[in-house]
Amino acid sequence: MLKRVLATAAITLNLVSGLALAQKKGDADKGKEVFEQCGVCHNATTDEKKMGPSLKGLYKKPKLANGQKPTDAAILGIINKGKGAMPAFDEVLSADEKADLMAYLKTI
Repeated sequence: MLKRVLATAAITLNLVSGLALAQKKGDADKGKEVFEQCGVCHNATTDEKKMGPSLKGLYKKPKLANGQKPTDAAILGIINKGKGAMPAFDEVLSADEKADLMAYLKTI
């Protein structure tokens, strides 16, 4: 019973912190600098695929590569947990860097 309560609390805390970050305003100029790490695998200027999908017009796409709509929460989830060959960046990027990156992704 205690394990279930702790697991539920951990999941809830993770979701709430993710939603708070999704609502945080970022700096697109700083996000462009953060994107340099992403640019090794993702294109920002053309639709050409590298190792990962192009992120040009990411927020304008009807669906992400995983089938989800391109919302802040969905994109943050992929950044945090990774997907396929993409590693998780939850422990690599700070909350500010993630907010900045997401602000930049909205401009491309």
